[in-house]
Amino acid sequence: MARHDDFWKRQRVILTAGASGIGLEIARAMHGLGAKVWVCDVDNDALEAAAEALPGLGTMVCDVSDEAACAAFVDRATIDMGGLDILVNNAGIAGPAAAVQDIDPEDWRRCFDINVNGQFYMARAAIPHIKQNAGGSIVCMASVAGKYAFPLRSPYAASKAAVIALARSLSVELGPDQIRVNAIAPGVVAGDRIRRVFTARAETRGISYDEMEAIALRAVSMKTMVEPEEIADLIMYLCSPSGRPISGQVMSICGGLEYTE
Repeated sequence: MARHDDFWKRQRVILTAGASGIGLEIARAMHGLGAKVWVCDVDNDALEAAAEALPGLGTMVCDVSDEAACAAFVDRATIDMGGLDILVNNAGIAGPAAAVQDIDPEDWRRCFDINVNGQFYMARAAIPHIKQNAGGSIVCMASVAGKYAFPLRSPYAASKAAVIALARSLSVELGPDQIRVNAIAPGVVAGDRIRRVFTARAETRGISYDEMEAIALRAVSMKTMVEPEEIADLIMYLCSPSGRPISGQVMSICGGLEYTE
């Protein structure tokens, strides 16, 4: 992939849940090529660590399920950067791992508040700023769970299916403004989050962690997890000039995952 260094030095980026995991890798990649980047997160300690690791990184505590907080974050970041070119809607939670009849409705609502409403709030606040340019990019973090059946994880799967629909709809709305919108659908991503998910699912099924991991990977043709850095690379491509004609797509990055269990 072409680096497009000059391009990245002109980019102004907002990234949610950017203090750790996949979000931090995305921030590191864009920041490393000279982009101005602002990230939000609910973990202030992680934000401080990210700012120390990436000098010049803008940070702010923000719960994306709070509409007013999202608007305040976008306003603060765009004022500091002098505008906005790219929005990466990365924030999300795993939600409960249980059969539908055993799920607390509040847990269901919380999953949608963050995974879906948070993306809507951020897009609603950011789009007027991106429209002031001759183009731009929005990336919505979805999941393969939004494409396939995902037993015992229905809130997560349903929320990610909604994210895919939101991204596709926005791509049509914003296409005339040369703003491209795509959804990313990761599979099994290495890191602390997947360890927590596998632990919860293993407990629900009454099996060991290793058995749960083996079940998750047996549907992956490459029999391996995706690394956060690889997701960052894909997002960099989609937001770069190389990705200019790509919009309205759901880009799976999953090692060949064909179904979920």
